[in-house]
Amino acid sequence: MLDFNLTRLLLWLPAVIIALTFHEYAHARVADKLGDPTARHMGRMSLNPLVHLDPLGFILLLVAGFGWAKPVPVNPLNIRGDRLKGMMLISAAGPLMNIFVAFSAALVLNFALPDPQMLYSNAPLVQIMWALVIINVYLALFNLIPVPPLDGSKVLAGLLGSDEILYKLERYSMIILLVLIFSGFIGMVLFPLADVVIGFLNNLAGLIASPFVGF
Repeated sequence: MLDFNLTRLLLWLPAVIIALTFHEYAHARVADKLGDPTARHMGRMSLNPLVHLDPLGFILLLVAGFGWAKPVPVNPLNIRGDRLKGMMLISAAGPLMNIFVAFSAALVLNFALPDPQMLYSNAPLVQIMWALVIINVYLALFNLIPVPPLDGSKVLAGLLGSDEILYKLERYSMIILLVLIFSGFIGMVLFPLADVVIGFLNNLAGLIASPFVGF
């Protein structure tokens, strides 16, 4: 859970904007590649944050560590080949992009700060880069929860080869999400898992950077 204060807000604001923008851009890009131009025609295949940000989801991501942007419009009828698999790929693209951005930020940190102790500096630029890692990992994992309308529900449907479970859950989806969030269940699962993923990405980035630093 993020502390809501002005300093933290200013440090984490760029990371939130980047995370949401790249997440939605990835959805739009993959949908277009798979034959659905809907998002492109609506101007959503863009890295302009203004076309993607949802005010409430943006504020919640800053304050609570989870949130959302405006959903990218997708018409499954335009998808070439297996529509369920196509929707799975489109849905997975957002979280995967967030993991990629998080790993890229971890790489920058490890290349720029060869002394491991410097990784935990309070310097604003270091904190902003860590925010990029943390926010992107949180956003990826939250969206992979298999409850509609989150990306994980369509990923699960693609893996199962059936979207019947989505139709059964959809009418109760917001109730289920609210119960999971306010009961603390998501926090108990999401935050420890995020710590594991962040640690893994940072260690991997450190291994990649270690042969090059100090030269």
